[in-house]
Amino acid sequence: MNKSATKGDTPAEKIDARIKDVGGWRGATLSRLRTLIKQADPAVVEEWKWNIPVWSHDGIICTGETYKQVVKMTFANGAALKDPARIFNSSLAGNTRRAIDVREGEKINEKALQALIRAAVALNASKVKPKPKPKTGSTTKKTGAKVLLLSGGNPQVAMADGDGPVQKYIAAMPGWKREVGRRLDALIVRTVPNVTKAVKWNSPFYGIAGQGWFISFHTFTNFVKVTFFKGTSLRPAPTGGKAREARWIDVHEDDLDEAQLAKWIKQAAALPGWGQS
Repeated sequence: MNKSATKGDTPAEKIDARIKDVGGWRGATLSRLRTLIKQADPAVVEEWKWNIPVWSHDGIICTGETYKQVVKMTFANGAALKDPARIFNSSLAGNTRRAIDVREGEKINEKALQALIRAAVALNASKVKPKPKPKTGSTTKKTGAKVLLLSGGNPQVAMADGDGPVQKYIAAMPGWKREVGRRLDALIVRTVPNVTKAVKWNSPFYGIAGQGWFISFHTFTNFVKVTFFKGTSLRPAPTGGKAREARWIDVHEDDLDEAQLAKWIKQAAALPGWGQS
């Protein structure tokens, strides 16, 4: 294992350093796996635990470990996932984890791998349960029902299509972030009147029917993260992120630049989107 990732680096920078340090086919493989994870779940969070890369969404999805002969991708709850393509090939005897060992020259079944990633995210979301007396929560005005706030104050709203789930999510955003959510939603609708909406993985998604999703946002403790799935194709490209295509910005209480966002939204809506709407 390399030791170049220092304590002061961000998780993303530490993963960058690991990829650079191991180099060769192992670095290229870890980099490709990272890209596939981000494509499968644009809202994924990169972490650094146990001196290895970790990808999470409502809990750990998987880790990425580099060894002399293999790059190992361990799914925290892999035993509970369906694997019709049988790409799990390691740690098969346990009751919880499953792993994929990729050796030099081996081809990754990318479609099957991304299906496993999305299934792991859905499994994590299904396991998040409200506490008997949650200390954090938000009440929607229409129903008076409590919406659980997950890590960072992000509202937990079931995956569903339509404006209703999106408005439920926005109504539950805590504090000043609720107004940011309302302004983002109104700006997107104003800029792209034929937009379609959904909540996926506890994030509002916006797209064009038959064309895919072009933007989403997610609530964190100190900001609202706005992600453009084809951000590298925008001009100028948003500055956040290092994925192959996705780019994002972090919106704080007083820095929502609606004029710039409207330009990006208009460009993004004209591009082929992510997934299928």
